[in-house]
Amino acid sequence: MQRKFLTNLGLLLFLNLLVKPFWIFGIDRTVQNTVGAAEFGFYFLVFNFSFLFNILLDLGITNFNNRNIAQNNQLLNKHFSGIITMKALLGVAYFLVTLIIALIMGYNMPKLQLLALLGLNQFLASLLLYLRSNISGLLMFKTDSMLSVLDRLLMILFCGLLLWGNVTDIPFRIEWFVYCQTAAYFITVTTASLIVIKKANFRKPSWNWPFFMMIMKRSFPFALLVLLMTLYNRLDPVMIDKLLPEETGPEQIGIYASGYRLLDAANMIAFLFSVLLLPIFSRMIKNREPVREMLKLSFSLLITVAIIVSASSFFYSYQLMDLLYDAHIEASARVFRPLMLGFIAVSTSYIFGTLLTANGSLKELNIISAAGLVINLGINFLLIPKLMAVGSAYASLLTQFITAILQVIIVMKVFRFGISSRYLFTLLAFLSGVALFHYISLKMTIDLPWIPSGLTWTPGFALAVIFSVLLAVALRLLSFRSLMNILRSNQ
Repeated sequence: MQRKFLTNLGLLLFLNLLVKPFWIFGIDRTVQNTVGAAEFGFYFLVFNFSFLFNILLDLGITNFNNRNIAQNNQLLNKHFSGIITMKALLGVAYFLVTLIIALIMGYNMPKLQLLALLGLNQFLASLLLYLRSNISGLLMFKTDSMLSVLDRLLMILFCGLLLWGNVTDIPFRIEWFVYCQTAAYFITVTTASLIVIKKANFRKPSWNWPFFMMIMKRSFPFALLVLLMTLYNRLDPVMIDKLLPEETGPEQIGIYASGYRLLDAANMIAFLFSVLLLPIFSRMIKNREPVREMLKLSFSLLITVAIIVSASSFFYSYQLMDLLYDAHIEASARVFRPLMLGFIAVSTSYIFGTLLTANGSLKELNIISAAGLVINLGINFLLIPKLMAVGSAYASLLTQFITAILQVIIVMKVFRFGISSRYLFTLLAFLSGVALFHYISLKMTIDLPWIPSGLTWTPGFALAVIFSVLLAVALRLLSFRSLMNILRSNQ
């Protein structure tokens, strides 16, 4: 399983790092710079609002299905037609609830129109995740890897034509951005559907009330978990909008979005680990295979990346924001620093939370997520009126670390893992060394004659990253010999 994990992780990371950085920095960033912080803040607010009731599109079915198919491949033929019918009905429920709540909150017509389009995109994205859960549950990781980047590849093509293709004289509008997403999701969903239908021997949609109730009952803990995590991860822009005056709210949301963009990009890497680990952990637990080595391998790989990315983002926050954006540089940097420190906690949650999910420890995860929601709401209410978008970033940072620590404690208790003081010391030494490298490199900013004036910080930045990787190897957090031995093995 370790070999399967590493080989497929390599392919998944390669494809996503090939496509998604250009989407984030080439398309998404360009759209914000083109339409402005306030207009993009308007989009970002409605986009995050469309996420709040996303659970109604799924009710935990995707995570339940991924774990279930990984452990019982034969259930794909039995469950697929009924679940597809459920997904369609849940889509109708999602649209009704989302639009009604938006009306109650006083959303005007432009917001409602954008929300309807984004709601359609949420439905297509949810359907795509369900289809991919069948593919990854069958351990068809190469096919799933291709599908994981197809939607973004199509969005790059469509948005690129509108931004740089000279196909129109009209200035780029935020609605076009949403239309491109809709077209890309539709094509990708169609492709994934054809693959799953062939594997499932699908004939036609079917409705079976007892089956519906059985799936609802078994997926409810997953649904509650997704709801709670969605709320404390996506409420920040909505709270900024409600707690700040109308004349400053959209701009602050846009500034928060600027700082959040790189975190969103980094989260994609952590999410890819969980995509692979959920079916692998599920299969290993069912077969009573020990998971400790897989847990240590995946955590060591991801936490090494997380610490380097977080340190680089913290110390070079202003330089990175200045490189990406045309306005609100200092304000975006202040938001960016705490958000990126939270990536260490997010990465930890993706590993330990995925193991708990695979084990079926949903009660514990739901309690932790409920606590995270309460903490996030409380800190946001306290800090947003005083610190605006920065206050919300601090709320996110504290929430992520508290929930991550609690997940680690629960894993240690459920699986009866002992705490390795040597491993903890290694992590602390690595964290301290990485911070020191970045601090020194920033202070000694290397000014080379062939480096453009606005990028004089990049040699120091690159050296800090290189020394950090070498430190990880020296401390054996990264062991290329061990990785090669795993790749050569048949396990």
